Amino acid sequence: MAEAHRRGEDLMQKTLNEQKSTGANLGFEDKLWKAADKLRSNMDAAEYKHVVLGLLFLKYISDAFSEVHDQLKKDPTSDPEDVDEYVSRRVFWVPKEARWDYLESNAKKPEIGKLIDDAMDAIERDNRSLRGVLVKNYARPGLDKQRLGELIDLVGTIGLGDKESRSKDILGRVYEYFLGQFASAEGKKGGQFYTPRIIVRLLVEMLEPYKGRIFDPCCGSGGMFVQSEKFIEAHGGKMGDVSIYGQESNQTTWRLCKMNLAIRGIESDFVKWNSQGSFLNDEHKDLKADFILANPPFNDSDWNGELLREDVRWKLGVPPVSNANFAWVQHFIHHLSPNGISGFVLSNGSLSSNTSNEGEIRRKMVEADLVDCIVALPSQLFYNTPISACLWFVARNKKNHKFRDRSGEVLFIDARKLGIMIDRRHRELTHKDIRRISSTYHAWRGEPGEKYKNVQGFCQSATLQEIATHRYVLVPGRYSGTEEIAEDEGQFSEKLSSLILELEENFRKSAGLETEIVRSVKELSKTD
Repeated sequence: MAEAHRRGEDLMQKTLNEQKSTGANLGFEDKLWKAADKLRSNMDAAEYKHVVLGLLFLKYISDAFSEVHDQLKKDPTSDPEDVDEYVSRRVFWVPKEARWDYLESNAKKPEIGKLIDDAMDAIERDNRSLRGVLVKNYARPGLDKQRLGELIDLVGTIGLGDKESRSKDILGRVYEYFLGQFASAEGKKGGQFYTPRIIVRLLVEMLEPYKGRIFDPCCGSGGMFVQSEKFIEAHGGKMGDVSIYGQESNQTTWRLCKMNLAIRGIESDFVKWNSQGSFLNDEHKDLKADFILANPPFNDSDWNGELLREDVRWKLGVPPVSNANFAWVQHFIHHLSPNGISGFVLSNGSLSSNTSNEGEIRRKMVEADLVDCIVALPSQLFYNTPISACLWFVARNKKNHKFRDRSGEVLFIDARKLGIMIDRRHRELTHKDIRRISSTYHAWRGEPGEKYKNVQGFCQSATLQEIATHRYVLVPGRYSGTEEIAEDEGQFSEKLSSLILELEENFRKSAGLETEIVRSVKELSKTD
């Protein structure tokens, strides 16, 4: 196990070293976005999104294909037009009429839209895992073909699918940046974006999904699945030991997820899409998962909660119509196996809100001994929202024989001071930070070779009785005793007393001023 952890750490450090050369942004996303947005002209952002993201993926698979094709041409014993050569390397076969160099050479022709649609059809025809996934609507009359040709030229300037670009996940990062910008253009900012990989990696490292059923009911681009595969591979496991289940309500995002998984050879038959979403139309009603990893939309008010006032999932209380946070939490709990565990991202408000039954649901969760660990994250980790976030870990059985009996205890980790600023607006957790947080959790739950101890200002194991004294507020700083929280509370009390005294003094002055004004007015009236 120690060797497996070492290999995992080496892989993570390699990935983080690669990230340092790119930063939160790769340096060209903003430039690329501005150029692409200029080509959008008067087209609606929601429509243009499909155009751009489809071309990005087409360029991605064509780059990967071309790299292998060039290698095979140099080998006299190989046939560069043999489909099996690409299948064996987990690279999509791209027929001649769909290759990027062919499309780019025809980009200025008026029939370029039809050529792209034909290319998408050909790729789906020859790659079973992509059937029904690709966008094929480039020939429509409303799409300016001159602009489309210019967009092809623009996308052609960046490498996406070659080995170096894949190692840096350039497609994923460009897509993430673009989706955030599209969300802003569509006026739907806040939660409709991808989870930063560093947070996904932290979730996966803490949960250690070696074997079993992995579920993400709001799976986005499939980042949780991809990172789970990397974790299993790094620790000497086999992807065949896990099966993945997912659901996504945004069809464009679901398509990218299917592409993401297909690229990596991950079976995705149980990753489903419907426009109603997991609450109204649960595609996996009978699933009981061993691991649930998720990043649901923060504070979502548009979840059709008014249609779900009575639902079998709301065993701990009916969530408010105005906020889906605790609807998601109970959805996760409902789908956990008897020994299952879930890790998910929520906004910090979920830790303390008492609005519309949320505090009561949280209390019942604590009293049912479902909450295993809470992690407060640093600010500025998300690219496209200022909302502060936290990680929840919920376990159905704290007496699980794999670990020590943790009944009646909750671990609180305050990681707000960790991470490094990689530019003026973005922070990332380092490998050391991730290792510190995950090893603290592993030690606390009793994994071999780890010894847990409370650390003032960072982590604290609290009993349910202690949590009750805090009225079931789960903010980690209240338990770890950080100086910042202690100072804030003291300063607040002191400031409040001072403000009350100042307010009382102002009221007295105001009363005296009113009296003086009335007297002056009366004197003026006498003079008149």
